[in-house]
Amino acid sequence: MTAEDDGIAVRMVGSVAEIGRDAWDGLAAARGALPDGRPGDPFLSFDFFQALETSGSVGGGSGWHPRHLVVADDHGRPTAIAPAFLKTHSYGEYVFDHGWAEAWARAGGRYYPKLQVAVPFTPVPGPRLLGLPGDDLGARVLVAGLEAVVGESGLSSAHATFLSPEDVDVFRAAGWSLRRDRQYHFPNRGYRDHADFLSTLMGRKRKQILRERREAQAGLDIVALTGRDITDAHWDAFFAFYMDTGSRKWGRPYLNRAFFEAIGETMADRCLLVMAFDGSRPIAGALNFIGSDALYGRWWGAIEERPFLHFELCYHQAVEWAIDHGLSRVEAGAQGEHKIARGYLPVVTTSAHFIADPGFRAAVDRFLERERAEAEAIDAELAALSPYADRPTGCVAGPT
Repeated sequence: MTAEDDGIAVRMVGSVAEIGRDAWDGLAAARGALPDGRPGDPFLSFDFFQALETSGSVGGGSGWHPRHLVVADDHGRPTAIAPAFLKTHSYGEYVFDHGWAEAWARAGGRYYPKLQVAVPFTPVPGPRLLGLPGDDLGARVLVAGLEAVVGESGLSSAHATFLSPEDVDVFRAAGWSLRRDRQYHFPNRGYRDHADFLSTLMGRKRKQILRERREAQAGLDIVALTGRDITDAHWDAFFAFYMDTGSRKWGRPYLNRAFFEAIGETMADRCLLVMAFDGSRPIAGALNFIGSDALYGRWWGAIEERPFLHFELCYHQAVEWAIDHGLSRVEAGAQGEHKIARGYLPVVTTSAHFIADPGFRAAVDRFLERERAEAEAIDAELAALSPYADRPTGCVAGPT
């Protein structure tokens, strides 16, 4: 496969192992790294993708088939990577295009398979065109390579979700359709501690959080674990929570026990597992990932219903931990206007879409224009829900 006028080659590989840890992490860390050189974004790390692939959470019959694109120099060293997957459905993406698939099928088209540039099951904004800072050519070649895959393979479309602002600019310049969405993040405005954060809220909102925490913690021991403190028994308990709640929420959870075993072996220092115990018996847990400047809430589950326990483990504990450890924000995943009352504010997320058929693309663009207008109208309503006494408007996670 070639892309761009100068014929720079783009190759496609079926696993991160074919690229290698050093090459992958070196490019994934280019826009932010830990002191030890690992990517600041834990979800872009080689270990996270390898855990997905080796556990079978992607590949096989999952409907997520790794097709990572790689640009290399004259010596064969990777200089740019796009984590990509051939998808046979639209599950696990958090940017819903089921309606597009149904419309294309009604018109006699075949929407699946499609090409997806994403971190599977992870609605966290970040780089999707991994490369060295300032390597605009490498990013452009990757985008051209994605388009070439669609054309050469007869696919309906390619999609890149939860983009960093830099990547949005590249996709916009290439003429991809942009879609606006919304998440809710907690902004740490330099709070000394959790009480300092609460003091910035309107009185009734502060009282609401204090009541929720008091009722959620009643009769329970809640512990925050990371690194070597997370034992196999903890992972077993959390997987039971995840399977129970995931089965009720999604029908079939996306991840298996082998995935959690893998991240427990390679990424435990980047995991924060908040668990609730009734005596010695674990009844609920929330798994977060620790980034260089953010805490990312990912999965939660419970085998018993307790008042406000979900809010306590997923939101309040995360906020308190992030403040105590000097992180700038908590990203609590997709959707959820109820997060606003817990101190989380709306932020913009952006995805990019390449539709091969011109007529279908025109229809999608009209839909996106209407959707955007509706979203902007809702933004004004959400701003009025801010729990902060000074009503901050929140941060913007990407261009609008």
